[in-house]
Amino acid sequence: MPNILITGGAGFIGSALAFEIKKANPNTNIYCLDNLKRRGSELNIPRLKKEGIYFVHGDIRNKEDFDGLPPIDLIIEASAEPSVLAGINSTPDYLLNTNLVGTINCLNFALKNKSDFIFLSTSRIYPIKNIEKSVYSETETRFELAENQTIIGLSKNGISENFPLNGTRSLYGASKLTSELIIQEYGETYGIRTVINRCGVLTGPWQMGKSDQGVVVLWAARHFWKKNLSYIGYGGSGKQVRDILHTSDLYQLIDWQIKNLDKIHGETYNVGGGTDVSVSLLELTNYCENITGNKIEISKVAETRQADIPIYITDNTKITTLSGWKPQIKPQQIMNEIFDWITANEKDLENILK
Repeated sequence: MPNILITGGAGFIGSALAFEIKKANPNTNIYCLDNLKRRGSELNIPRLKKEGIYFVHGDIRNKEDFDGLPPIDLIIEASAEPSVLAGINSTPDYLLNTNLVGTINCLNFALKNKSDFIFLSTSRIYPIKNIEKSVYSETETRFELAENQTIIGLSKNGISENFPLNGTRSLYGASKLTSELIIQEYGETYGIRTVINRCGVLTGPWQMGKSDQGVVVLWAARHFWKKNLSYIGYGGSGKQVRDILHTSDLYQLIDWQIKNLDKIHGETYNVGGGTDVSVSLLELTNYCENITGNKIEISKVAETRQADIPIYITDNTKITTLSGWKPQIKPQQIMNEIFDWITANEKDLENILK
C-alpha cells in the first residue's frame, strides 16, 4: 500500500507499528498523526523522522487536521484516551470526543479516500459484571481460570468473541464498543474494508506507563528507580492477572491482516497474549526483582477500584485458526527489553516514568 495513515502515530502502539511497517516496506509512505497529549510521545518524533516516517501534528477530534494529507490507502486507527478510569472522577468530554467523535472523523476521511480501515479496540468492551462471573482458583502467585465455566464465550483459554455484551463496561469501554458498531455500519453501508482487533494489554519498550494505563512499564520503572507501589484490590493480594502482548507480535498480525483484507473484511478478533503470555502483579514483581536486584516497598490496599477485574485472558482461537498467528514473545523477554530500554534512555525517561 503506497500511503498509510496511523492515528496516534507518535504514541506507543502507533509508532511501534509505524517502525515495523516501514522496515518491512521501505517504499511505503507512512504518516503518523498525533496530538502529543500523552507525555513522552514527543520523544518519538525524531525517531520517526530518522526512519523516513512523516509526523503530522494533529488531533482526530478536529476533522480539519486531516486536511493536507495525501490520498491514503489504509488507516490504522490506534489513537485513544486509553485509561479505563477516564471519566470516572472527571469530565468524560475528552474521552468521548477522542474515542468516539475522533473515530467518526477517521471514518469520514477513510470514506473520502476509499481507504481500508484497521481499528485497534480493547478487551474492555466486555462487561465487567459478566467478567466477574468467571470461575477461577487461587494459586500461590495468581488467579487461574477453571476448566468449567458458567457463561458463554468463556473457557479455560479465556474470553472469546461470543462473550455476552449485555451490561456496563466503563465509559472507556463503552466509547470503544460504540466506535466498533459505527465502523461496522460504515463498512456495510459504504463498502469500506474494515477489521476490528479487541486487544488485551499491549506493552513493550517505549510505552510511557502510568498508574491507570501501562502497568507493565510502570512496574518496571518503579523497580528501576526504587519507588513504591501498591497491590490494589482483591485483598491486596497482587494476584489479579492480565495477558500481555508485545507490539512486535501485534505487528505480525496486522501485517497478515493487511495482506488478507479481502478475506477478513468486516470481521472482529480478540487479540492478546493468551494464557502463555500472562502475568499477575505478584509475578511482575518477581520479574522486576530478579532483573534489577531491587526490592521495593509494595503496600496492600484491600479495596478493589471501580472498573477493575480479577482476571482477563484472551482466547485467540478465532484468529489463530484462520491465520496461524500466535504470540511468540514471552513475559521474560518482554521485561528484559523494557529494562534495557529504560537503562539506555534513563535521562530522557526519568522525568516521565520516575
